[in-house]
Amino acid sequence: MLFAITLTLGFVLVAWLVFFKFKWLKFSIPWAILSAFFFLHVLLIFLIGLRFATPYTANARVVQPTIQLVPRLPEPTLVTALLVEPDVLVKKGELLFQFDRKPYEDKVRQLEAELDASKQHVKTLRADTDIAAQKEAYAKATLNYQDYFVRVQQKQGKVGVVATDQVQLAIEQQKLAQAGYDEAIAVALSARIKAESEIQGVNTTVAAIQSQLDVARYYLGNTTMVAPEDGRIVNLQVRPGMVAGEFRIGAIASFICEADRYLLANYDQESLKFVAEGQPVEVALDLYPGQIFTAKVAAVWKANGSGQLLPSGTLPNFQAAAPETPQNQYAVKIVFDAEDQARFPIGAQGAAAIYTGGMKGSWPALRRIGIRTYSWMNWLYPLPF
Repeated sequence: MLFAITLTLGFVLVAWLVFFKFKWLKFSIPWAILSAFFFLHVLLIFLIGLRFATPYTANARVVQPTIQLVPRLPEPTLVTALLVEPDVLVKKGELLFQFDRKPYEDKVRQLEAELDASKQHVKTLRADTDIAAQKEAYAKATLNYQDYFVRVQQKQGKVGVVATDQVQLAIEQQKLAQAGYDEAIAVALSARIKAESEIQGVNTTVAAIQSQLDVARYYLGNTTMVAPEDGRIVNLQVRPGMVAGEFRIGAIASFICEADRYLLANYDQESLKFVAEGQPVEVALDLYPGQIFTAKVAAVWKANGSGQLLPSGTLPNFQAAAPETPQNQYAVKIVFDAEDQARFPIGAQGAAAIYTGGMKGSWPALRRIGIRTYSWMNWLYPLPF
């Protein structure tokens, strides 16, 4: 920049001496055209220097993280109480909304009763197992007796002591005893399977009802919505009597988080050639005419949606862009140095200048004049008429 200023002053001095002081030459139209041509080329030095040494944009805005407040309820539920004021800072864990608890409390009580009943049923199943085992032992003893009785009857039938029909009757009773024993074995096995149906040492029926009870308690806890972190709700349209839950699509409010706010500034891609993380930044917000805020570059987002191709069965068309089509820009994430971050609300817009070589020097001096001019012009522009 010093070279450009020296060159300009030298040309002005020579022109003054030649054309006006000593009048060695007459200042004519050709000389005027030559002078204009010279000054235009010198002006390019200033434009290029400012562009790369101190990138500037008037398209900057404050961004704050937001959380969509969606009721996690399985059925349509009435809003019974509104516990937050619009645009009032709340701390993490403070109450926001209260929903109707009664249907969820009833569900919890119902499942608690079913859980107790299922635990008692487990005791019954274990008792049934013992009974079935005893019946199996009795059936086995009966079968053993019938086997012995048949052998005795057959021996006596051979010597004519017992009639043939008596022997046949004993055989039929043996078959009945065998069927009874088989049935007792099946009943005992069924009782053991029911009693021993467990997952991680817990009866499956008890575990299933316990799981349902845990879900019911979870939904009961969700009938009170609390602040997920420090922040505020601005557009508060929730009213008592409104229905929220499964059949209401989307969030009922947007929660603006206080932490991690930043400035997002759009720059032409060529202006970011020398921009790097940690470089100093000056910001002029339209919300504060005449004020300049210091900041630093946090990150350069070298990504733009124009370069994204979605999976599709259609081949993309590549055509020349119209001359009036604006070029794609990249965004720079900028964080403020001020301790009181609440001064920079979400959506506040303004201008930002990045000083790639530090705050000292000729180019930063010119840019500082420019951004301060922008800030002071906010007292007047936009005009109120």
